Amino acid sequence: MSKKTGGWLESIKTVVYAGLIAVGIRTVAFEPFNIPSGSMIPTLLVGDYLFVSKYAYGYSKHSIPFSPDLFQGRILGSLPERGDVAVFKFPRDNTTDYIKRIVGLPGDHIQMRGGRLYVNNQEVPRESLGLYTVEGDGPRMTVRLFRERLPASPGGDPVQHRILEASDEGPYDNTPEFVVPPGNVFAMGDNRDNSLDSRDMDRGVGFVPVENLVGRAEMIFFSVDGSAAWWEVWDWPFAIRWSRLFQVVR
Repeated sequence: MSKKTGGWLESIKTVVYAGLIAVGIRTVAFEPFNIPSGSMIPTLLVGDYLFVSKYAYGYSKHSIPFSPDLFQGRILGSLPERGDVAVFKFPRDNTTDYIKRIVGLPGDHIQMRGGRLYVNNQEVPRESLGLYTVEGDGPRMTVRLFRERLPASPGGDPVQHRILEASDEGPYDNTPEFVVPPGNVFAMGDNRDNSLDSRDMDRGVGFVPVENLVGRAEMIFFSVDGSAAWWEVWDWPFAIRWSRLFQVVR
């Protein structure tokens, strides 16, 4: 009887230890996230699964599962760089995970004019790359593809990334000038006409407190296009986007 009890206790201890290790890794190192919407197309697609580094910006209460109110601010904190793709808690509920690109740092002046992004009154250069067909996020549609070059952060380098624009006259293509407050950043989706982000101060993301940052997107470790149901095992290999596996997020 004692052997049997000891066996059960050892099994329970092993499970507990494994759970604690998993929570520890998720809290201080990496956490997996999946992409449910198309606001970051073409950089991230619906069905992408990626790792987010929790240590990139230091640690806040949002680094811990369920965001317990254990402390305020950030420990070992650092600001993102312009161009980082970051996961953060939606400021209106501090619960929902959002992922966007950081385009504005504290003190920056951000504005959209005729579909063009301006940072500190300087137009961000963009280069036409032709057309892009959006799939897997509502009706199939063809939009314009650009390469944008964000200005360098202090001590950093300019960041190039791709964006989509259906037109230059969308609801968020002409905005007032936003001045990013201290302790906040400004975030936008790469799918510019299909992203609820910092350009909407009333019902959207608005300014993102640095405390709400969860981490920086690093690498896509898995991706599926949604063409196979969970029970269609025979179609799983054809639903995987093999070319996206282990891509670094830029």
